[in-house]
Amino acid sequence: MNNTADPLADLSDDAVLVLYVNGDAQAAGILTRRLAPRLLSYTTRILRDRAEAEDVVQDAMMRLWQMAPKWQQGDAKLSSWLFKVASNLCTDRLRKRRGVGLDEIAEPVDDTPGAADKMMQAERVSALDAALATLPDRQRQAVVLRHIEGLTNPEIADILDVSVEAVESLTARGKRALAASLAPKREEIGL
Repeated sequence: MNNTADPLADLSDDAVLVLYVNGDAQAAGILTRRLAPRLLSYTTRILRDRAEAEDVVQDAMMRLWQMAPKWQQGDAKLSSWLFKVASNLCTDRLRKRRGVGLDEIAEPVDDTPGAADKMMQAERVSALDAALATLPDRQRQAVVLRHIEGLTNPEIADILDVSVEAVESLTARGKRALAASLAPKREEIGL
C-alpha cells in the first residue's frame, strides 16, 4: 500500500527508528502513532488505571527515544522490546501498590461511548476487564499479550523473561480462570 500522504507509512518500525536517529522530524510521530495505542491498551488492562497507564506509555516511549541510537536491528522486534519495557514498568508499579487497600485504588476510567448499539460490547469489555483483574499479575500479562494484543508465545516469553512453556502454562491457567469467572455471566453479556 503506497500512501502518498505519508511516505514513511510503508517502512518497518526499525527503518523509521533509523530515520528518527538521523534527524527525520516525522519519524517520532509515526512510531508513536503506530506503537502507543496498543501499548496504552495493554498497560490500561494490566494496571486498571488509565492515567497510570498513560504515564507508563510515556515513560516507555521516552526510553525508546533514549536507546534509539544504540538499537541493533534484527536483535528483537521493536514492538516486542517496547512491550517488555512497558511490562517491566507495570510490574514495578504493581509491586509498589501491594499493601494498598482495594478501596484506595482508583477505579478504571470507562471511555466507552454511550451509544445503544455499543452497550453489549461495553458490557463484554467490562466483564472481561473485571475477570482479568481477578487473575494473578503474570497470568493477566500473558493472557492480555497473547489474546488481546496478539503477540506470539516466544515474543511473550521474551517480554516476561520466562520460557515459552511457562507462557503456555500462564495463558492456559489464565484462560481457564477467565472462563470460570465469566461462565455465570454468559447469557447476560451475550456469549
